[in-house]
Amino acid sequence: MSVNLPAYNRILAELAPHKARLVAVSKVKPAADIQSLYDAGQRIFGENYVQELQEKHPILPSDIEWHFIGHLQSNKVKYIAPFVSMIHAVDSLRLLEEINKQAAKHNRIIRCLLQVHIAEEETKFGLDETELKELLTQWKEQPDKFRNVRIAGFMGMATNTDNMEQVRAEFRHLKNLQAQLKASFAPGDEQLTELSIGMSGDYTIALEEGSTMVRIGSMLFGARY
Repeated sequence: MSVNLPAYNRILAELAPHKARLVAVSKVKPAADIQSLYDAGQRIFGENYVQELQEKHPILPSDIEWHFIGHLQSNKVKYIAPFVSMIHAVDSLRLLEEINKQAAKHNRIIRCLLQVHIAEEETKFGLDETELKELLTQWKEQPDKFRNVRIAGFMGMATNTDNMEQVRAEFRHLKNLQAQLKASFAPGDEQLTELSIGMSGDYTIALEEGSTMVRIGSMLFGARY
């Protein structure tokens, strides 16, 4: 078993002053490891693969809050819609519409984060600012079309670089963008308040720049092979 409980407790202590939450990234890790971290008090777990999440969900405690954090294809939403708590990487209007459709079938409301492309790498997914504003405009103008989703906020992945000042600037840019969009599209509302930024290598910077959720895996579960 490879759960690092000292690291878990240290991370929680670092998150506490920022009132941020930990998403324990458990992809490719066995159910026994997830259970160990659950027994230590963790309740939010993040998975990247639909089939793996389908397999883990029924054999682990029912009060786990499953977050889907990987790239999600529209045709696979139906498999996780009955139980997923939050979907982090909504990168198109079509995907948001499909999540709403599948959530409605189960009489559920699924919280979503819009993935914003803030990194230099073209390979990373996400909406650019124009696409983001277009999506939010449709969401705002057609509320009946999105009754079964809540746009909780935004998710971003920084450039994979050793230049931490660049990472900080990308996180800060997304935080500023969130503030602008919140004021325009959801003032006085609980929507658009979450900011899922920060992973094992940069979460301390993300916290300083306003993260409300950090996604950490290897520090908790060890390296993936």
